[in-house]
Amino acid sequence: MSHSRINLYDFTREALRQQLVRWGFNGMHVRRLWAYLYLELKDSFDDMPDLPAKVRARLTAGARLGLLPTALETDSSDGFTRKYLLALADGERIETVLMRYSGRVTACVSSQVGCAMGCVFCATGQMGYTRHLTPGEIVAQAVHVARALREPRTTVGTCHLLGDKSPGSDAGVRLRNIVLMGMGEPLHNYDAVMQAVDILRDPGGLALGSERITLSTVGVVPGILRLAGEKRPLHLAVSLHAATQAERVALVPAAKKWPLDELIAACRTYSERTGRRIFYEWTLIEGKNDSPEHAYAVGRLLRGLPAQVNLIPLNPTAGYAGAPTRSEAAKRFQKILADEFKLPSTVRQRRGIDIAAGCGQLAVAEA
Repeated sequence: MSHSRINLYDFTREALRQQLVRWGFNGMHVRRLWAYLYLELKDSFDDMPDLPAKVRARLTAGARLGLLPTALETDSSDGFTRKYLLALADGERIETVLMRYSGRVTACVSSQVGCAMGCVFCATGQMGYTRHLTPGEIVAQAVHVARALREPRTTVGTCHLLGDKSPGSDAGVRLRNIVLMGMGEPLHNYDAVMQAVDILRDPGGLALGSERITLSTVGVVPGILRLAGEKRPLHLAVSLHAATQAERVALVPAAKKWPLDELIAACRTYSERTGRRIFYEWTLIEGKNDSPEHAYAVGRLLRGLPAQVNLIPLNPTAGYAGAPTRSEAAKRFQKILADEFKLPSTVRQRRGIDIAAGCGQLAVAEA
């Protein structure tokens, strides 16, 4: 994909300063430009009056604000979840989800168009892989949510029309958390994802704290080891879903390339080098991996590791016949982890079921 003008959201603040200098301007202008981009969330260079006219003219000629137009926006009847289908410059579409939990707002962002990992119960995995997102396309999703939190909107059923003037319900709420759990495998697009994380964490911009960014991987071992070596300050979540190699391969085909024993070894290395616990994600599928035997297997697998288990009832997709576990089975699973292995766990609330909030579902439906 090519574009004649640079996307400012692709740049770290230092890289943007260097670009201004290459254009012959004082690099000090980057501070005000950065504030326009990430604090005031401007959508036009004409709306940046504190920059000299020559700087604005050069930006207009050679740069762009890579904002992502909304192809579709839906709200869940649960009142906590809003999903955006965003259009990329090449015509591809990606998903971003705004979620509210206990007064805080989290954006679930995508890192790729589609996904190459092929997890059988995941709508994105069922799509296949198209391409990586650029750093700017990842950052723009967070900017989109931050802007949406400031904009009034009108509800039409479960669809929202941008630019309408009725009061919104998010006034005064800031985007505080990012989870890289949308479409794609973040560690398959490592460099772009980490550059986006650096931009999102910049204290002069969106200023997301490292404790508020979570990256979820299906278990890309080289990426986990690279994270361990770089000691990047973010939370790591590993999609486990099965405690034996045979069962995991059936759900997560990528396990053929990165077997379970290698994955657990990489996780151990990560925790030892960073001092951080890992969140192990377990999608609970009725009759498939939600039995007491499975709970005991998880406990044995993670014994001795600094871990928390996130139990996630399946979000059904058209391409997979499984059903979410029942509440009593999830509670039983959780009790075994706590009583027998002293493993902390949470049962994640199911959100956005009625708006296909599972990764890739909306993109598949609108294709």
